[in-house]
Amino acid sequence: MTGIQFIERDGKREFAVIPIELYERLSAALEDADDTVLFDAARANDDGFRIPAAVANALLDGEQPIKVWREHRKLTQEALAEKAGISKAYLCQIETRKRVGALKTLKAIAKALAVGVDDLHEG
Repeated sequence: MTGIQFIERDGKREFAVIPIELYERLSAALEDADDTVLFDAARANDDGFRIPAAVANALLDGEQPIKVWREHRKLTQEALAEKAGISKAYLCQIETRKRVGALKTLKAIAKALAVGVDDLHEG
């Protein structure tokens, strides 16, 4: 016997009164089910992109994003400039904030670093 009591109105069951132990087990099971649904939804929408803690901390400290990502990818300025099809001098000027890269340039750098253009934005 489960100890469930029913309250009827006009001969129909309208409410169920259950023991607290059963309520707590059901409540925990429902919470687990909700967590599973949220986890599955998050996994389905996961693009796989993660920002490593070292990168996030450097960006929060105000370091130049292109330089941070370049160093994270273990690329020299020369290697990144070559991959992006720009001069090393131009890249250096962008990283030292002496110049702001054109959108076309930032797109090429982002592609070379395997990040989105928004990940290189300062501000």
